Amino acid sequence: MTRQLVEVEGIVFKRKKFKEADILAKILTDQYGIITLEIKGALKAKSRLGGATLNFSYGNYVINTNFRGISTLRTFKQVKQFDEIYLDLLKNSYASYLLDLVDHAFLEYQSIGEYYPLIMTALKKINDGFDVEIITQLVQLKMLKAFGVEPQMRKCIICGKEKGVFDYSIELGGIICNDHFNENISRMHLQSKTVSLLRTLMLINIDQISNINISKQLKLDSKKVIDRVYASYLELNLKTKKFLDELVLL
Repeated sequence: MTRQLVEVEGIVFKRKKFKEADILAKILTDQYGIITLEIKGALKAKSRLGGATLNFSYGNYVINTNFRGISTLRTFKQVKQFDEIYLDLLKNSYASYLLDLVDHAFLEYQSIGEYYPLIMTALKKINDGFDVEIITQLVQLKMLKAFGVEPQMRKCIICGKEKGVFDYSIELGGIICNDHFNENISRMHLQSKTVSLLRTLMLINIDQISNINISKQLKLDSKKVIDRVYASYLELNLKTKKFLDELVLL
């Protein structure tokens, strides 16, 4: 395929040294998904390209590409940075993990559809000071669909009941209502408020999330459930997740 110049909107989320003064950077784009860019001269002191491709920079980038392998950055337009994420280690770690999830869910140059606005909105909210743990849990739950293991959280996976008291069954892959609690079904025996939070995060649009007050214990309980779901359905073992978990414990 012939190389061509295209303009993409995207978020820079990984970079590493490549050759003497160049870097390779990964960018999550709205049209073409994940792209690896060679950025020539980025490590030179006065490089404009280097400054526009720091981690958590976002905007419009003009690239030379044939939509496979490594593309080349030619110039950029209207680039900004999520400064609070870039400068704050905790926010940086949460954001890096979320972008790492996307990086493992899709191949390069594969359209990511609904997940680009999801991630962009999540980063904006984290940067603006919203509860970073709640935003992260919301994205984690919604990303399960991208991995092909979306749980049924809207209604009982057995009878379809949508209102009442629910628990979660990892084995069945969704919530079950209390009409089936006494049946021989594997379930997690969660508190109803934990299931309620998980259902809300799974079903709500991220744009509707506000800075509501949720107790640390409830967030910890829901985090444990999500971690167990990921461990049961997927084998990711992401370094960003391990670092984040260690950092939160400090």
